[in-house]
Amino acid sequence: MALSTEAQKIYSEISKDSTKYGDLKKIAKEIKRDHDLAMELWSTREYYPRLLAVLIMDKKLLTQEVLDELVKDLHIHEFDERNQLADWLMANQLMKGKKTIDLMLTWENHPSAVLRRLFWYYQARLRWVGQKPPENTSELFTALEKNMAKAEPEVQWAMNFCAAQIGIHDPDYRARCIQMGEKLGIYKDEPVARGCTPSYLPEFIRIEVAKLNK
Repeated sequence: MALSTEAQKIYSEISKDSTKYGDLKKIAKEIKRDHDLAMELWSTREYYPRLLAVLIMDKKLLTQEVLDELVKDLHIHEFDERNQLADWLMANQLMKGKKTIDLMLTWENHPSAVLRRLFWYYQARLRWVGQKPPENTSELFTALEKNMAKAEPEVQWAMNFCAAQIGIHDPDYRARCIQMGEKLGIYKDEPVARGCTPSYLPEFIRIEVAKLNK
């Protein structure tokens, strides 16, 4: 589709490799909310315009049908870009409205791996932001034990992150989360950059709990 004058101007500013996430957030802060403009930028099929689109969408218009189409569009992007777009969508839109939160809560077994990832990442965030977590930890832990080993990579990462947050913030489940990590061995041999926390559950939990106890 042909872009409007406003969309074309913004597109020319951000459709370049030198664009930074901070640049997009600054532009979004000036625009605030403009769903039509967001959809124009989304239509470019390019990474940075789509990230900006995510920031200025109207969450009230994000029905399950609309989200299904957006997720379908994400599959033109490589793995890391797809996950970044999905995670920004969750953090900047889906977590900010009761209707979209209610939608996320139905995605544990959704056919889309992207939406299943967001279900688990959302459950993790409910725990690491420091608020009282929902009373579904037992059900989540059962699902983690049953499904994490065979989950798609993007879903497995979010499930592992959720298990880590449970182990870090819920002492009653800490030993069980560590034992599950040892049994599954997921990310055990993954290289870890200096100064970064490993994704391997036993080490992840040990390091973060030590920080909390300082």
